[in-house]
Amino acid sequence: MASRGGSLGSSSDEDSSMSFREKLLRINLSLGAQDVEGMKFLCMGLVFEKRLERSSSASDLFDLLLEEELLSEDNAFFLAELLYSIRQNSLLRHLGYTRECVEQWLPTRRRLSLFRNLLYELSEAIDSEKLKDMTFLLQDHIPKTQMTSLSLLACLEKQTLIDEDNLRLLEKVFKSVAPNLVKKIENYKRERAAQEAMPPTDRETESLHQGEEEVFSHSDIKQLVQALPEVDVYRMDRKHRGHCVIINNHSFEGLNERTGTHMDAEYLRRVFQWLGFTVHMHHDVTREGMEKILREQRSHPGHADGDCFVFCILTHGKLGAVYSSDKALIPLREITSHFTAQQCQALAHKPKLFFIQACQGEAMHPSVLIEADALNPECVSPSLQGSIPEEADFLLGLATVPGYVSFRHKEKGSWFIQSLCNHLKNLVPRRQDILSILTAVNQDVSQQADASGRKKQMPQPAFTLRKKLVFPVPSEAL
Repeated sequence: MASRGGSLGSSSDEDSSMSFREKLLRINLSLGAQDVEGMKFLCMGLVFEKRLERSSSASDLFDLLLEEELLSEDNAFFLAELLYSIRQNSLLRHLGYTRECVEQWLPTRRRLSLFRNLLYELSEAIDSEKLKDMTFLLQDHIPKTQMTSLSLLACLEKQTLIDEDNLRLLEKVFKSVAPNLVKKIENYKRERAAQEAMPPTDRETESLHQGEEEVFSHSDIKQLVQALPEVDVYRMDRKHRGHCVIINNHSFEGLNERTGTHMDAEYLRRVFQWLGFTVHMHHDVTREGMEKILREQRSHPGHADGDCFVFCILTHGKLGAVYSSDKALIPLREITSHFTAQQCQALAHKPKLFFIQACQGEAMHPSVLIEADALNPECVSPSLQGSIPEEADFLLGLATVPGYVSFRHKEKGSWFIQSLCNHLKNLVPRRQDILSILTAVNQDVSQQADASGRKKQMPQPAFTLRKKLVFPVPSEAL
């Protein structure tokens, strides 16, 4: 039986003796400019648009796919899917695939959405006369520049005039210009509805029996897939991503300043704006100021149309609590409780993320340029779970485990926040969920140390999330 990690199908002796890059070069030489534009269009949403725009040839695009880990010598299926989608099936042989093999694997290994494929198919069916008529009908919605059918559809998508759930504008235009294309949209709707109605495990089981040698009986596979938990994902397609609040306390009454915290605050602002959030920054917040911010956010009307809510606190702290700028101690549970479904119905069933850069216990004597965000040392290590409501959809990301300090560089910012922002920037484009990202942050921060090598830190999340939280990939690089 063929390996599932690599390609399927037969390849010629000549192709099998060539290096992988030589095969890619062969494919590159066989593709025209229109083919390249088609593949770039299909890759939208999977790769940063700005990076796609800089790819002027198929080889540029292949390098980009290799860099983004969408293509490798061991698994070239995504490129095979692209070639299949642009109807360059004869080139599949260079990758060891056939058209039949790609069709066999698409139900379980598809990377391109049905919506993306639909738009590409529509673009192919729009000839110059239809394009001219469509441009005339849509002149109030599109710029007055020369457009191809692909660029026209991409423009409508960027302006959110069409999306995978809303094709009414295209249907209206096609009824006047190309009635036969309305059928393609109707077929897409039926196929998408069937795909959503069919559990992923059923689709996977079905593909295992199409042309492969049977290793398990049908009943064995049924029992296996029924034992696997279904993983759901939080919805991320509302009108806006949501609101992100950043509390940045630098100066305190009678306490040390937190030099370097503005580096953290600015990096958080940039990253969450890049992710699509509306960011609210507050500096040196008193106890009264915190209560006002919590009340305002609890009743903010914008939560109703948002996907998610983020609350970041950069301050001094102690076990299970943080300090306001006027040295009032505020329990974390008091902060998070404002956003339960009972207190804030607009955020019910939506993920609520809290990131806390503050110590949670025993302070250590810092070396030069390293400070601890701690006051009133503690020598206990209880669970963090009591800091978040028992109901679902909360995540609390603390810079350190209970009972220990967290470190902040006076010039570069804190270990935890800098690592969090770096990993969000690097792993969101790879479609990593938030818990996987926080695991990477744990690994990164745990490996850091001060100049003496003796002072270490270990972040810790607590959560009641019910689904995977995967942020959509932003259209531009940060």
